[in-house]
Amino acid sequence: MTVVELRAKIQREQRRQLHKRLAWITVGDGARERECHVLDLSSGGARIAMDDAMEVRDRFELTLVRGHHKRDLCEVVWRRGKTYGVKFVTLLPDVTPLATDPTEASVQPL
Repeated sequence: MTVVELRAKIQREQRRQLHKRLAWITVGDGARERECHVLDLSSGGARIAMDDAMEVRDRFELTLVRGHHKRDLCEVVWRRGKTYGVKFVTLLPDVTPLATDPTEASVQPL
């Protein structure tokens, strides 16, 4: 006897098709930019494609508008030839450690 288990359907995020919208990958110190195409986009990530074979690092910044200051930090989730699935990574702000010495806590910066 074979038991068939139904798999729960996981709803993916709504994706917006962009039809090869031009974008830029920035690597390292921001001096090097490479063109890519965004095939679809969601709030959590994107599917991008490169025109030529290029080694895409595991993490990079993606800019949707050239010259704009907003860059999304991305992490590669999957690779298929020249196409990549990336997720957007949110960096948490640096947290200042709490003072353990009571005299330090009472000092106010000028």
